[in-house]
Amino acid sequence: MEKSLYFQLVNKYFPQLVASVVEKLNGKNQTALTYMYRDHLTNTYSQDGRWASITAEYTRVAADVVSMDAELPLKSRDKVSTAEGQIPKVGMKLYMSEKQLKDLDNMIAQRLPQPQILRNLFADLPRCIQAVYERIEDMFLSELSTGVALATRSGGTGVRVDVGFAEKNKFGHGAKAWDAEDATPLDDIQLVYDKAMDDQNTITTCYLDDYTIKLLGKNKQVRAQFAFNQGIALSGDNSNIPILSFEQIASIFRNKWQTNLVRVARTIKTEINGKKGTHNPWAKGHMTFTCYDNLGDLFWTNVAEATRPVAGVTYQSADEYILASRYSTNDPLREFTSSQAMVVPILNNVDAIYSLDSTQAVGYER
Repeated sequence: MEKSLYFQLVNKYFPQLVASVVEKLNGKNQTALTYMYRDHLTNTYSQDGRWASITAEYTRVAADVVSMDAELPLKSRDKVSTAEGQIPKVGMKLYMSEKQLKDLDNMIAQRLPQPQILRNLFADLPRCIQAVYERIEDMFLSELSTGVALATRSGGTGVRVDVGFAEKNKFGHGAKAWDAEDATPLDDIQLVYDKAMDDQNTITTCYLDDYTIKLLGKNKQVRAQFAFNQGIALSGDNSNIPILSFEQIASIFRNKWQTNLVRVARTIKTEINGKKGTHNPWAKGHMTFTCYDNLGDLFWTNVAEATRPVAGVTYQSADEYILASRYSTNDPLREFTSSQAMVVPILNNVDAIYSLDSTQAVGYER
């Protein structure tokens, strides 16, 4: 690695441009992409580079009433368990080719406006920083829908983090699959709330994908429930109630269970071994029910170069846990922009998270 071929410009503008990119991507008014993990996870620094998810089965037990001078009966302690592992490294690296470098040199020689030169010089910076955010969101949504965060990377290897959704809190559809005409998904969902009540938990939010929303919107039982809530008389075959919208389905959850319904519609673009693709990190047909708004931690630790910088490389931290860098190499001559981070989203209190797979007939039996 050598210092940037445009060291003076990089040294002057790189720090403030990194800060500008982070501010823009983190902005609440940005419409291109949103990141749910920012709303539900707390940034937590890990000194030893490990993550941990705490599961605590807290139970409320009424005190015993005993006579004076009688010995109090012994109660069992709550169970506390921990899942843990190493924080993985994520990042992205892009370079300017010799052709791009020659074009940039020509722009400088022609004394084109500096903003135009800077746009070309730092075009890769937003992509490198955003790539880390995208991977975190990828893992977070996968983890929230199934309890397992999956992230594939080059070479066929990847990251797999299992926070351990409790088997007793996993549900499925009943005797009828939800695409059946006489399916009763509201009855299946009620079992989730019954289990939460048994656990003395209060479900506040339910997350689901468009596939599940479409199934619910078409279902006769769900449409009948909406009509009842609205005081609409049903025809013999419910034909006077059209397919429900997301907002109408959400109103059922608010009225019946006092639960906020959240639609998860997010795709992640990837490039693995030069092949570009798009995937949906949320598991198809899954519903996740949570009892808290804060769902866990975004564990991060320093990458090696943060404490052992390479001579000549220009560094700048972004959003605490991302280390952005700029440098050049020869043979062939290239100018690199890089981002790297050791970070992972981890759900906590997973014993208070309930999941329903609408595509499978499995789950808790009353």
